[in-house]
Amino acid sequence: MTKKTLAIINSKAPYSFNHGKDSLDIALIFGSYEQGISLFFQGDGVFQLTPNQDGEQLSLKDYLKTFSAFEFYDIEDIYVCLESLHERSLTSSFHIENVKVLPAREFAHELKQHKHILRF
Repeated sequence: MTKKTLAIINSKAPYSFNHGKDSLDIALIFGSYEQGISLFFQGDGVFQLTPNQDGEQLSLKDYLKTFSAFEFYDIEDIYVCLESLHERSLTSSFHIENVKVLPAREFAHELKQHKHILRF
């Protein structure tokens, strides 16, 4: 099996740091050069996918709306850790489509299919 190029793990809550925005920027840059990229959300990073968030209340630019651009950059492999959702009492209702919710073992297996991994 050919390994995918880059996995980006999002493990921080949105708006708490610049981690989410930085990972999004990297994903879009790689996507614009048609590099194989996958996004992984675990821990507090799953909050980045929950709907109805507004960074403006914190005087921050709402970068989460940019997630809708993934399809234009051919970013189709988006994975969420099921246990992370359960630990935070979240459902699998997301503000973007085509998110694959995986148990921890399958999540780790998908992650291992990549040559490079960045964690934010």
